[in-house]
Amino acid sequence: MQKESPAHAAGFLHMEANVRRILGLDIGDKRIGVAVSDLLGLTAQGVETIFTKGMDSDVRRVCELARLYDTDRVAAGLPRRLSGEEGLQAGKVRAFAEKLEENGLSVRFVDERLTSVSAERLLIDAGIRRDKRKQVIDKLAATYILQAFLDMGGWQESAPQANDDTNETEVFRLMEGYSMEQDDIVTLLDEDGKECRFQHLMTLEFEQKNYVILAPAEEMEDIAPDEAVVLRIDTDKDGNDVYTSLTDEDEMERVFERYLEIAGEDEEEEE
Repeated sequence: MQKESPAHAAGFLHMEANVRRILGLDIGDKRIGVAVSDLLGLTAQGVETIFTKGMDSDVRRVCELARLYDTDRVAAGLPRRLSGEEGLQAGKVRAFAEKLEENGLSVRFVDERLTSVSAERLLIDAGIRRDKRKQVIDKLAATYILQAFLDMGGWQESAPQANDDTNETEVFRLMEGYSMEQDDIVTLLDEDGKECRFQHLMTLEFEQKNYVILAPAEEMEDIAPDEAVVLRIDTDKDGNDVYTSLTDEDEMERVFERYLEIAGEDEEEEE
């Protein structure tokens, strides 16, 4: 049996020393979802949901999980408004991250806009009942956060710069010959005339405005396959319907919550 050279063995040990899993966190007021990467940094798996008991207790549990998975690396979801600005919840996440760093962990942030929306929609599509969804959604959201971090390159020597670009309003028009209620699949035209195909999930009236909930029916550059898209139905100067993207995160969340309520009621009626 051929023996390894000392140099080769040393190189192998050096590589192993730099291999670390990464914890992914979805930090909320009531629950903290936790996920972990594989050693190759390719995939994320859900670990558990921490039901918050105060910052010190929660930090202690995250540190315990870090020791369990032999890592000091954490990718934490940072909530931003759709405009790109940080709000109150982002400040709470940063404060929690500071406590983790005081306990020897290294934290990097991941833009988590629409992450919970994606997780919720996946659970709905999977037929998970509403009461059961609450038990797993945070863990699933943490998995989305960590997977997004891994897909962006994972843990590199220098942290990737956060994208500070703000989301500008996008206006879509319905392709001629289609109606939003006609088919499950509709084709919209963006401002550049590019065709975008969506699955129509629901049209709803909310707070005296009309909205459509869509899902991408094909691969799109800026939209994940499992994300839901909320557009407001407005009218242009010629009186034609246009579909406007939302830049107000609060409006988007309120509309999507209403969509989930209706979807849940329909689900219960079918049962």
